[in-house]
Amino acid sequence: MTHRHAPSSTGRRRLLAVGSLAVTGAAAPGLARATLGDAGRSIAGPAALAFYNTHTGERLSLVYRERGEYLTDAIAEIDRLLRDHRTGEVAPIDPRLLDQLHQLGALLDTKQPFHVISGYRSPATNAKLAAASGGVAKRSLHMLGQAIDIRMPGRPLQHLHRAALSMQAGGVGYYARSDFVHIDTGRVRSW
Repeated sequence: MTHRHAPSSTGRRRLLAVGSLAVTGAAAPGLARATLGDAGRSIAGPAALAFYNTHTGERLSLVYRERGEYLTDAIAEIDRLLRDHRTGEVAPIDPRLLDQLHQLGALLDTKQPFHVISGYRSPATNAKLAAASGGVAKRSLHMLGQAIDIRMPGRPLQHLHRAALSMQAGGVGYYARSDFVHIDTGRVRSW
């Protein structure tokens, strides 16, 4: 049985702001530019996501939000799939990040699963990665469940990057050599 979790009134306003898209112009050939819509608009239809974890081989496809409410059981399944694959540690993923992914999939006009390179990272894993690479932030939003590194099969990485930038919903990083795009729910910025 799937349980529903109603966001708080502040969370509901944030959900409505993040969940509403307004198409306003071209970001790249074949891509629309998305902006956050009017917070008073309702969310139409269920929101679904599909994932493929590149490290564990696990797949997941589900509806995670219906009628403005996050589905508790679905969110728990997503949290588990996006766990730190090095330690097995599971942590809550920010629902706003899921809404960003949902919007991104709509912009790219695909139902393909997001290929996940990194979701949640424990502080110990993040410290090891930061020590080994200058490209890992010591205070990474991955440790808060607010960031994800992804690629999308069948879509050039540049299109994924431009679509993520067009949302103006948080941080966006482009890692062409490693073949992924980073998105997070932090302040709007890019690198």
